[in-house]
Amino acid sequence: MNKAKRQAVIAGNWKMNKTAAEAAELINELIPEVSGADCGVVICTPFTDLPVAVSKTAGTNIKVGAQNVHFEKSGAFTGEISADMLTELGVEYVVIGHSERRQYFGETDVTVNKRVTAALAAGLKVILCVGESKTEREQGITAELVALQTKIALMGVSEADLANVIIAYEPVWAIGTGLTATAEQAEDVCKGIREVVASLYSNSAAEALTIQYGGSMNAKNADELLAMPNIDGGLIGGASLKAPDFGAIVKAASK
Repeated sequence: MNKAKRQAVIAGNWKMNKTAAEAAELINELIPEVSGADCGVVICTPFTDLPVAVSKTAGTNIKVGAQNVHFEKSGAFTGEISADMLTELGVEYVVIGHSERRQYFGETDVTVNKRVTAALAAGLKVILCVGESKTEREQGITAELVALQTKIALMGVSEADLANVIIAYEPVWAIGTGLTATAEQAEDVCKGIREVVASLYSNSAAEALTIQYGGSMNAKNADELLAMPNIDGGLIGGASLKAPDFGAIVKAASK
């Protein structure tokens, strides 16, 4: 696998943080930190921050993403947001299948797949999250579980559409806990994801796929994680809310 054939992408997942005014302030701090980066830079903000995020990042190298999307175009789905609503705002990316959506809001592999196909059909780029819990890792089923999640999520996705998909491996036990998979553990799973994609599509499609690590990557461990041959970026939680820390991770991915 030739890592030079794919772009590293660092995406910040702000989760349920920042009012619109606070978002504007943070973006002002982020712009000089990531200017000129030799990698993709994305910020995934709460829905209410998206208009200001799109406006403030115009003309910069920062792209804007949402944290979820519904699979229907419209209808009686109180509290949900459609892909067309996001694209009309100027949003380019969307996170789908984050472990917190699965854990707290009933997201399943099947609904993840429906959201993925709806987002791609609307022209959005997808950051697809997969990963195992602590119990599942201890049971030794990480590889099988992540492969299953990947296969179901990509059902109906063509090889052409796969070009607009990033897969983020996020071990659930390492999100918001301060724990981080070792570089070797993360590399092993990301390598496995690439092999699954090769089996579903082709070696060239797998080689071109950006795979992120999403479990407590921070300014201190980013260099080691990003040096792995199958880790092409990060889906960043807490560190994305601190401009210097996020900037340091972007710099690590730009090397």
